This record gives sequence, C-alpha cells and structure tokens, in this order.
Amino acid sequence: MIVRRVLPDEMNAVSALRETAYRADGLLKANPDYVQALRDLGADGHGEVLVAAEGDQLLGTIMFEPWHDHSEIARGADEAEVRAFAVAPQARGRGVGKALVNALVERAREESVSRIVLLSLPEMVSAQYVYRARGFERVHERDWEPQPGVRLMAYCLTLKG
Repeated sequence: MIVRRVLPDEMNAVSALRETAYRADGLLKANPDYVQALRDLGADGHGEVLVAAEGDQLLGTIMFEPWHDHSEIARGADEAEVRAFAVAPQARGRGVGKALVNALVERAREESVSRIVLLSLPEMVSAQYVYRARGFERVHERDWEPQPGVRLMAYCLTLKG
C-alpha cells in the first residue's frame, strides 16, 4: 500500500469511495443532502486529496485543506483541516486509515501548519480512534451544529516544530 496524491482521472473513483464508505456506516442518514458536497470535496481547488492505493485499487482517501476564507473550522493561516476521510469497507482493519492520517500530518508539517483541525460526527467511532491514536484531542469549544440534530465534534492536533 502506498499513500499519494490523487491522480486527475481518479476523482470519480474517490467520490464513489467516499460515498460508499459513509453509506456503509450509516453516516448520511441524518443529512442525505451532504452526499454531493462529500463527492465534490477537492474539486474546487481548495485542498489536496490523498489516496491509499494498492496497485490500481483505491483503499481509502483523506483531504488536506489549508485555511482559506471559506474554511469550515480552520481559523487562520496556521491551521489546516482534515476533510472527507474514508476507508473502503473491504479495506478496513489493514492500517489504511492510520497511513492516511500519518501522511496528512506529514503534509501539514511540509506546509508549516501549526494545528490540524477536523469535525467528526459522534458515530464516526473508528475515525475518532485513528485520530486519538495519532494525538488529536477533543476541542469542545469548536463543536458545531450545522443543522438541527447534526452535531459535529471538533478535534485538533498541535504540531511541534
């Protein structure tokens, strides 16, 4: 398995992988309208999509999104966001998520980012396990409710020099 930047002709497969993974975990039930936004992340020029691949098979994906004027949770140029973290159901339990998060952290270091922030649904237990294992901590004051009944929990990793 290698983790690398997505190739231009792989974006449709990445979008499908995201949707499949989120549906498999029941994560789109509370907000079915999020499907299109999830599929489109990275196509607007904000962010860098990384993939874990084995040969020509995509196993998972994560997006590194440096702060910009329309950032969801990042508050300044010293922060970047994790977006659209997804591992294909058939690839789970193989270290794919850990490899993707580690690659994103290294990417943030390359960009001299001080903090990596993210939002997670309470149901994203597996993702939260990976985040906590990498050193992310809950930041309750940044929790957000984008619509009634949809609560997003904030996490942050502070990078040391």
